[in-house]
Amino acid sequence: MAPMTRSRADEHGVINGSAGEYYAARAGAGLIVSEGINVGPMSNAFDRTPGLWTDAQTEGWKAVVERIHKQGGRIIAQLWHAGRASARGLLSNRQPLSPSGVNDDLDRLQVWALLANGAYVRVAATSSRAMTTAEIEAVVGEFRRAAANAVRAGFDGVEIHGANGYLVHQFLSPTINLRTDDYGGSIEARSRLLVEIVAAISDVVPRSRIGLRLSPFADYNSTRDPKPEDTYGRLAPWLQTAGLACLHLADTNAWTGAPNYERMLAIFREHYRGPLIVNAGITPERAADIVNSGEADAVAFGRLFLANPDLPARIRAGGPDNSPQPIGIYGGSDKGYLDYPSLASIDEEIARGE
Repeated sequence: MAPMTRSRADEHGVINGSAGEYYAARAGAGLIVSEGINVGPMSNAFDRTPGLWTDAQTEGWKAVVERIHKQGGRIIAQLWHAGRASARGLLSNRQPLSPSGVNDDLDRLQVWALLANGAYVRVAATSSRAMTTAEIEAVVGEFRRAAANAVRAGFDGVEIHGANGYLVHQFLSPTINLRTDDYGGSIEARSRLLVEIVAAISDVVPRSRIGLRLSPFADYNSTRDPKPEDTYGRLAPWLQTAGLACLHLADTNAWTGAPNYERMLAIFREHYRGPLIVNAGITPERAADIVNSGEADAVAFGRLFLANPDLPARIRAGGPDNSPQPIGIYGGSDKGYLDYPSLASIDEEIARGE
């Protein structure tokens, strides 16, 4: 199950009680990657997203993870810092942080908020400022603390969110990262934040339980890397030696009908031979071909899992599949969150003649 933002936390970033039921219903997945979990108070692209930097947030997730484990499932926490993709209104009136304060494309950044009337809407991003070296070091520490709290909460591992135009992705981009210090310039320098995050997390989580999600070609949040093959082609050999649990590649542009799957795979398969998960715009039929052919070790499903809690059973049965409801994808009540029927409940209705 791929990570999917659902925005069901309170104003303090504590995941709500319904999340336990939501995730437990999907425990049949071979592995659940949680929704993005903020590592600190300066990471917030979507209002009411959960965190893992306080005791209350950790206890909230502990209750969720326990329900998943009772159902025999496994879940890893996706650790997220949104960087410049945010707004003052989501950061207690503080200015978003970014590698270099590039702000010529704010209209392309995806920032969402919950209005007083209950509507969940896209809002204007506000200009970011370049991080100091001390702030970069503090973010590395936030990832470490969030990983330690994930262990306390019982998660089976963690995944570093390095995709979709968020902070790690921003540092990798040569157009968003214009720094001239040790964190900018060459791909080795632009990768330094990621390398330091991996090292810091490794202090509290074995590397065999640390994953990394990347989306080299994503247009989402306007990272504008003119030559992803150069950036990630240089990163791939390091990944081969890093000893991580898996690499999770997201073909994010497939959401808008412009897939880059083949190009994305080619970059990494030349150098990286570790466990590989692929995601975005892949049907179950295509997924079977991908795994059986050895292109990847697993396929992650997002929207299909959103609407179909028992997706593995539906794949085995050949369907039918529920379609996502337009209401309740982000924020709100349990409508559009807990009310998708399972195959078993549909069969019961048919048996009753309903």
